[in-house]
Parts: sequence; C-alpha cells; structure tokens
Amino acid sequence: MIDNTNPAIDNILARRSIRRFNEKLSIKQAEIECLLECASAAPSAHNLKPFHFVVLTDKETLSNIAEMHPYAKMLTTASLAIVVCGEMERNGEKLSYWEHDCAAAMENLLLAATALGLGSVWIGVRHSQNNLEDKIKQVLEIPSYIGVFSIAAIGHPLETKDPHKGIIPTSLHLNKW
Repeated sequence: MIDNTNPAIDNILARRSIRRFNEKLSIKQAEIECLLECASAAPSAHNLKPFHFVVLTDKETLSNIAEMHPYAKMLTTASLAIVVCGEMERNGEKLSYWEHDCAAAMENLLLAATALGLGSVWIGVRHSQNNLEDKIKQVLEIPSYIGVFSIAAIGHPLETKDPHKGIIPTSLHLNKW
C-alpha cells in the first residue's frame, strides 16, 4: 500500500470487531445521532433508503437479545445497540436490494463508531437459524414488512486490536478468476 496519512483510509483500516466493552461508560446522545446520520448517508439502490434503525439502550432489552442470539453475548456489556432493519417492500413493490442497502448502512455505522473512538461489532440476524429474526421482531415490535438485517453492538472498548494491513493474496484475481 502507498504511504498514506489520509484519515479516512486510516479509519477504515483501524475498524476492528470489538466484543468487550466498558459497561460503566455511556454513549452521549450527540454520538448516537452522529452514528445514525452516518448510517443514513449510506448509498442505496435507486436512492430508496429502505433502512430503519432501532436504537437500544435499555439494559434489559440488550440482555434479552443477548440470551436469544447465540453470537450476541457482548450485548450484555454494550452501552448501545443499533438494529439495522429494512423495508422488504414499499407500496406493494418488492425492494430487491434492501439487504445491500442495509449492509452499506451497517458499514457506515461501524466506521463512524471507530472514528468516534468507540468499539463495535456487526452481529448478523438475517438468514439466521431457529427463527431468530422473528423472535427479535417480536421483542422489538417490528412490523412484518420490515426485515431485521443485523445489530451493531457499540460501546467504549476494553480491547484494542492492530489495524488491518495488506491484501489477502488468495482473494485477489486480476481480469479473471
């Protein structure tokens, strides 16, 4: 990689999955609003912006979801979770790319958390087993026409990880496979 001190690139490479949080520290309302604004700025097919965000700060709700999701135990110590949801249809029309749009919104959310000095991790929900998506919909009272894509667990990190470096050689293909 070129020698670069671009803060945007530094932030992308610094973003790591953080699963241990200082539960004594809360996240400011202004930080939550910044995270949501950045998530909302994600690119979207046909600019339909089908994403919706459920902000969770209630410890009981966070613990409840941590109990039902086999890979979300870190929610018990997270100060905040943002559930990224999407409209699967609008005005009777199927929205074919809502999951792509939600993925872009999630990535923006995680990058914004890193830029704010917060730790975060992407917790998948869509296409999970054991009716997990339906269970989360029920707990959070999410309408049936909305899909639950993923959850971002966010908090003040209790762990640090080195930034990403290099390209994975086996994932690189030039002009053809």
